[in-house]
Amino acid sequence: MKPRVPEKLQEKLDHLSRNPGVYLFKDHRGDVIYVGKAKILRNRVRSYFQVSRVPDLKTSRLVEKIADFETIVTDSELEALILEANLVKEYRPRYNINLKDDKSFPYIRVTNEPFPRLFATRKIVRDGSRYFGPYTDVASMRELLKTIKRMFPIRSCNFNLTPENIAAKKFKICLDYHIKKCHGPCEGLINREEYGQIIDYVVGFILGKSNRVVEEIKHRMQEAATNRRFEQAARLRDQLQTIEAFRMRQKVVDANLRERDIIALAKDDADACCVVFRLREGKIIGRQHFYLNGIEDEDASAITAAFIKQFYALNNEVPAEILLPAALGDEKSPIQAWLSQKRKGAVELTAPVRGEKAQLIRMCEKNAGLLLQELLLQKEKNKDYVPGSVQALQRDLHLDKLPVRIEAFDISNIQGTDPVASMVCFINGKAQRSQYRRFRIRSKAAPDDFAMMREVVGRRYKRQLQEKGELPDLILIDGGKGQLNAALQALRELHIAELPIAALAKRLDEIYLPGSADPVNVRRDSAGLRLLQRLRDEAHRFAVTYHRTLRKRRTLLSELQSIEGVGAVRRNLLIRHFKSVAKLKNASSKDIATVEGISQSLAEKIWHFYHPQRTADDPHVS
Repeated sequence: MKPRVPEKLQEKLDHLSRNPGVYLFKDHRGDVIYVGKAKILRNRVRSYFQVSRVPDLKTSRLVEKIADFETIVTDSELEALILEANLVKEYRPRYNINLKDDKSFPYIRVTNEPFPRLFATRKIVRDGSRYFGPYTDVASMRELLKTIKRMFPIRSCNFNLTPENIAAKKFKICLDYHIKKCHGPCEGLINREEYGQIIDYVVGFILGKSNRVVEEIKHRMQEAATNRRFEQAARLRDQLQTIEAFRMRQKVVDANLRERDIIALAKDDADACCVVFRLREGKIIGRQHFYLNGIEDEDASAITAAFIKQFYALNNEVPAEILLPAALGDEKSPIQAWLSQKRKGAVELTAPVRGEKAQLIRMCEKNAGLLLQELLLQKEKNKDYVPGSVQALQRDLHLDKLPVRIEAFDISNIQGTDPVASMVCFINGKAQRSQYRRFRIRSKAAPDDFAMMREVVGRRYKRQLQEKGELPDLILIDGGKGQLNAALQALRELHIAELPIAALAKRLDEIYLPGSADPVNVRRDSAGLRLLQRLRDEAHRFAVTYHRTLRKRRTLLSELQSIEGVGAVRRNLLIRHFKSVAKLKNASSKDIATVEGISQSLAEKIWHFYHPQRTADDPHVS
């Protein structure tokens, strides 16, 4: 069976190249909505339009919006990968995984001048200057610049220090020279070669290669002292002491001194955070974090691959080893080749699952999780914000309306004794405890979870209709198809069967909907499923707590009925005061006598009922 594809697209599909390349999908306005790469363009692009393909929801929506596409043929898959990364950065397509606000991240710029300057910038000028970053934490970048300028005497002026201008004595030294923060290149007090050596130290320091910087400065200091250049040797000594003091504050987290980047990922359905820790010489020299969007229905492998391509497209420094939160699959080979080309040396990509490297990944994942929580908390401050879990649930269950208000039911009983039910309410993904309700089952029939569920759901919504209370956007039943059908029967009797309802089975966390014998196909890592699990678990906790309370009261009540002189009124007083058999047993007769209506003699009789082997002179009696 041929797919229903517009004639214009079908003609293009029939003439696709079999070479590697990049494809750009466009909507009816001509806007690029997705950029992808392919080893064989013909196979990859045509796969989107095949009827036999069972895509996820995100891909289905993408295909529905494709009005046109174009392809760019490349000589290799590596070239396709590089082009894809550049096009994603340029177009920021709706259906690609994108770094949020990556254009606003600052860099440290080392200018391409005879006497280079060092400063922060958000604008990249292609004039031969070197750029380091991007830095997502502006405060830490400024602290790094401040530290560098304290350790290395670099000019802060913006004079045009050409050899001709210096020779013409157009500039005068400033205060920085007198307080030893600059060596005075403006008056030719330091030559270009020596100043360039300082810049090399700065670059090495930014790259985390402080060991090499220290060794070189030590060598130059000894050489200066040997040649009786004591003033220069003293300057180098002071510089060395400042660097060593800074290095002492850095914590060693990896005994392996290999250059490494550690990438960690935290994901919450519609939002994700990737954190990059830069380890140089065993020490963490920097941390950068990026928020991503467009990650719906994407797994950790796809998100990691997309992030690596965009991050290292922005960042010129590539280490020898990169630790990843997930294996890259088919993407690993071209990405590794691209990074090796960029580094001009071999790059190893590893996704460790055990050992020291895996521990480093887990440490970084905690940071990613905390940063993602910060993002979600900021979003929640917006009164119109709808959590991603609620949006994911609407998507997973194909609901017409956002399930802002969800009410979940659970039954609790042990072999039919003290059967109770609970109803918990979540609004916008958060528990609303003031709206929780609990029920004592009235049915006297043998234990029948279906009958009990029908009774409780019927009672709840009959009262809501009578009192014109708010009805939920979704009802969740703890159980399988049987419990779901029982609840649905109650809704039909009340003529509100149109209310969305679902059941979540405990054993495999399968979701059942009315009219379907099979469970709904929902991703195991979906935030919508996690929200239902939280609701189910909270309803179960609330029901079990109520069940235990009633069982304790019943046990206490039955025992008190055996004591002569303790009638119904006094039993209720004792139950309200002690609440459980254990508390009553541990009480002394004096404690029991404090209950209203209980005399000292009756208190002693109650105490002896629970302690028949103990004598009247036992200290606990009085």
